Amino acid sequence: MPRVEFLGSTDSLLAARLELPDGDPRAYAVFAHCFTCSKDSRAASRIARALTESGIAVLRFDFTGLGESDGDFSNTDFSSNIDDLVAAAAYLEAEHRAPSLLIGHSLGGAAVIAAAGALSSVRAVATIGAPSDPAHVTGLFADSIDAIVTTGAARVELAGRPFTIRRSLLDDLAEQPQLERLDRLDRALLVLHSPVDDTVGIDNARQIFEAARHPKSFVALDGADHLLTRGPDATFAAGIIAAWASRYVLDAPNATPQQPHAHDLLRGSVRVSSTPTGPFTHAVEAGVHRLLADEPLPIGNDAGPSPYDYVLAGLGACTSMTMRMYADRKGIPLDGVSVTLRHERIHADDCETCETQVGLLDHIVREITLVGDLTLDQREALRMIADKCPVHRTLTSAVHVTTMIAS
Repeated sequence: MPRVEFLGSTDSLLAARLELPDGDPRAYAVFAHCFTCSKDSRAASRIARALTESGIAVLRFDFTGLGESDGDFSNTDFSSNIDDLVAAAAYLEAEHRAPSLLIGHSLGGAAVIAAAGALSSVRAVATIGAPSDPAHVTGLFADSIDAIVTTGAARVELAGRPFTIRRSLLDDLAEQPQLERLDRLDRALLVLHSPVDDTVGIDNARQIFEAARHPKSFVALDGADHLLTRGPDATFAAGIIAAWASRYVLDAPNATPQQPHAHDLLRGSVRVSSTPTGPFTHAVEAGVHRLLADEPLPIGNDAGPSPYDYVLAGLGACTSMTMRMYADRKGIPLDGVSVTLRHERIHADDCETCETQVGLLDHIVREITLVGDLTLDQREALRMIADKCPVHRTLTSAVHVTTMIAS
């Protein structure tokens, strides 16, 4: 991965790593690390690696005065972090291509929300464990705030390292209109947060999500700590971001696909591809839609529904759609449908209506809840039509699968 440098907000040289995919990048992203962290954190490196596998190049850099970057950290504030992000985007635009995706961890998440409004090329923003108010970071040195206010600066210890915090940082943090920025973000937003994050509480994710407008998504990083220090947690977050981002950034006008993309698939086709984020984690492309498939823990990473979950989801969706079309055509006052399905293996001799009476059979239990002022005859008609949905007929008829190895 090439090591690069560019001028930051204070004209100091900022150190960065540009992770490139094989072939021409289909989009570019900038990653902003957490407060007093660096570009080489576990979360930054794993997420960058996952995105490159999806064809997205990632620039991760150290903010002024941190990591390998020049400058004095004590002279920086949240506004200078925003300016550093804008400078990183300008570097990409000048040397490669303007970024369409911003990713931020912790305070870096707050920074990418703030910087997005200044970057017209950005189409999507992802945050990990981000505070809804940048001033939340002052809780890390709450015992020193009085000294900072009184004397103008104080030496504090953060993550086992000494830092000088000036009053100018407190003043700058207090003036940030973060909720207003979220209200006018006008970008796709992905909020990832651990419910047990004891550094930035989960309520911050709720406030961010509620303040933003659609399209927006939330994913719980269940069991993860704030810094994603466990490998599986960082890997899970990386896979989610890679799958989600592809929907918004790979279709950018300046993106040049290096290989057939979902839009090139024949109508009705689905592409499933392995990912580097787990042995069973797969990216699913169905037209413009991006999903993940996986096996549950402890076999897989549980990053998405299992293959059988997708089979049940297909049958459930087809069932509900077929009943809706029938009800509309027949004038049946059906207000809503809910289909709950379960897959199991049963002994053939336990199935009275099955032709096969030997060995085990796949058995799907389908429970349908109908909402509406329906008569008994209408309910029975809808039950019968459920068995005629196309997916039901496919599953219960002889299916021939042709398998070939692509050249």
